[in-house]
Amino acid sequence: MEEYSIVLNRLQAQCSKREYCSSDIYRKAMKAFDGDREQAERILQSLRDDRFVDDLRYASAFAREKSRLTGWGPAKITYTLVGKGIPRPVVAEALSEVDQDEAARRMRSVLETKVKTLVGDPQIKFKLLKFGLTRGYEYDQVAPVVDGLLKEIDLNNIDS
Repeated sequence: MEEYSIVLNRLQAQCSKREYCSSDIYRKAMKAFDGDREQAERILQSLRDDRFVDDLRYASAFAREKSRLTGWGPAKITYTLVGKGIPRPVVAEALSEVDQDEAARRMRSVLETKVKTLVGDPQIKFKLLKFGLTRGYEYDQVAPVVDGLLKEIDLNNIDS
């Protein structure tokens, strides 16, 4: 019983410093208890009950951070969160909290930065589209922005 309390206290301290999802905590508990699933599940349930672990709160914070700071799109955020074992409805709810206008501006900013490295490349459109898609944006979001950026480049070249 003492080992349980020690592990619980340690994980509570970790959870109070930053957000963790259920799968992260479960993995930590499994390691602490040398693979004892029952103990790991008890720890996880206790942390959930006391609101130290909340997958929606984690997913919302993750989605906001990745969208705003690293310029990830919804597809990449979804893929990552689902990979961490967070249910799709929870991911969808978390993504609904992301400011869509800010995300669109961020996507454009990321593509503007990338286009500067590709000026003169014969495959510029393909590479920009691919880059936008690998950042987790949908084709329908990326294509019009890429077309606009390419028109701006062409206009700038005509003016020179």
